[in-house]
Amino acid sequence: MDENVKNQLDQLGNIIDEKIEKAAGQALESATGKADSALKGEIDNLTKKFNERFDEMEVSQKKNFDSLISKKEDKSFKGGLIKSINDGVLDSFKSGSQRAVSFELKADMTGNADYTNEVIAADRIPGFKFDPNRPQNIRQIIPNGSTSSDVVRYVKESGFNSGGAAVAEGGSIPQSDFDMTATSVNVEKIATYLRLSEEMLADTPQLTSYISNRVPAKLLVVEDDQLLGGNGTSPNLNGLYNSTTTFAEGSFADSVDSANQFDVLVAAMNQLALNNYKADNILMNPTDFHKILLLKDTQAKYLLDSWIQGLQPSFAGVPVILNNEVNAGTFFVGDFAQSCQYWLRENLNISFHREDGTNIREGYVTCRAQLRGALATYLPLGIINGTFATAQAALETP
Repeated sequence: MDENVKNQLDQLGNIIDEKIEKAAGQALESATGKADSALKGEIDNLTKKFNERFDEMEVSQKKNFDSLISKKEDKSFKGGLIKSINDGVLDSFKSGSQRAVSFELKADMTGNADYTNEVIAADRIPGFKFDPNRPQNIRQIIPNGSTSSDVVRYVKESGFNSGGAAVAEGGSIPQSDFDMTATSVNVEKIATYLRLSEEMLADTPQLTSYISNRVPAKLLVVEDDQLLGGNGTSPNLNGLYNSTTTFAEGSFADSVDSANQFDVLVAAMNQLALNNYKADNILMNPTDFHKILLLKDTQAKYLLDSWIQGLQPSFAGVPVILNNEVNAGTFFVGDFAQSCQYWLRENLNISFHREDGTNIREGYVTCRAQLRGALATYLPLGIINGTFATAQAALETP
């Protein structure tokens, strides 16, 4: 409390006490037992003035809350004030028996210690965060078609015996013949489902959009696995690892010094060219691609600076497609446009169903994602697959 204010209140209190004593004496001396009206008026005025000064003191005290808290280490004014009021300190102050009030204060408050639950509202970022979907799927480099059946049948040349030759006048013309084989591939299904409560779908903003984006993307990863590695036994597709041609070094055998991964790809392009194909895509794992980018000569200069062109990487003019489903250490070099086709009976779709099992009774919704398709590898010689380590060893000069 300000010392000057305190002194003024003390003085007013003393004067009031004196006047009250004088009034009491007059009342005793008076026949009516009443104090002089003038003296009583003085007491009333002084009491009123005392109360006004006390109010001023309370306002001043309120303005100094912050300074009181800062000066009292490990104390809180609010707690001390409540305790003092409960103890009757202010009552005794007003009665005139006490001229000053002191407050016992508690420890400083912190958010961690004194806030329970979410007192301070957090900023909420809309939507859901998740790792990116696969940027390019295998179906995007294979020609797609549609079918209305559960079986796709095609006829392919299985042999050709060419008897063509130069013939002298009057000579016998040689005969040629060929064989054709009808081949079938079955349509297979790739699918998954989720079961979600009605409340979860209704109360979670953007959940339907998230499911419609994320679930199909994950199903396409399974499709990639089938298009590459399916073993051909139903319900699996006959994937490209099992339906294309294995790398053969041919005339490049034992002829390349310090053979590297790029040498292997060039030899595979040559293997295609010998069968009259031209590569339209190279398919590999990202790790193998970046290993090739790090290849250096004896002077620590990168070997492939001139082979990488634009945003779409390419080797010797052939686009390079990166896909994590390709086994690390392996590759495909092919004329995919001519050699294979992906036939879709039912393209990828996602649907929501209440009429499934006990959904109606239990308040659930079933989300289903599925597709049906068949992979036809028409021309196995048009796509070369291999393992870098094995191919490098075959090319390496002894």
